[in-house]
Amino acid sequence: MTTSDIKLPNAEDLLITLSQKLRPLLKTNVALVGIQSGGVWLLQRLLILLESDIASNGIEHGTLDVSFYRDDYAQRGLKAENRPSQIPFDVENKHILLIDDVFYTGRTTRAAMNELFDYGRPASITLVALVDRGGRELPIAPQIVAAEIPLHVDQNLQLKQQADGTLSLELQPNTANTTHV
Repeated sequence: MTTSDIKLPNAEDLLITLSQKLRPLLKTNVALVGIQSGGVWLLQRLLILLESDIASNGIEHGTLDVSFYRDDYAQRGLKAENRPSQIPFDVENKHILLIDDVFYTGRTTRAAMNELFDYGRPASITLVALVDRGGRELPIAPQIVAAEIPLHVDQNLQLKQQADGTLSLELQPNTANTTHV
């Protein structure tokens, strides 16, 4: 299967699907947390799409940059666009909806959970992903996804944010030889 053989879904349509799946979960004592960078882009858009549900239930939100928590930090180093995590609420006993763009190996999710526990002990963590591309390496899986797009290890799926804030998916060759994200 080559990159040109795959027709990617519209990321904006997937975002609407994701918002519909999240709406019933937005209750008191729930918080939304986006993982940098694609998960934060999704969070920003979901805050608008789900505005009335979020306001009526007092849903808090924050962001995580898991760079320092990754098991491959020594190999990857810091990205130029690292941003500090911002969790402006008490994580203790909250039901966290952890939002990421493309789920792959589970390593980013593991790093995010490690960082979340530094802020307190959540009541639960539900992993939300726009796309599950397959390739799991850890016993971690998203509970809520808008689409499953099985890809070969040589392919990389990226969420892109356009200048106007709209989102798109782009398939690229995977140039990483030893480490998956």
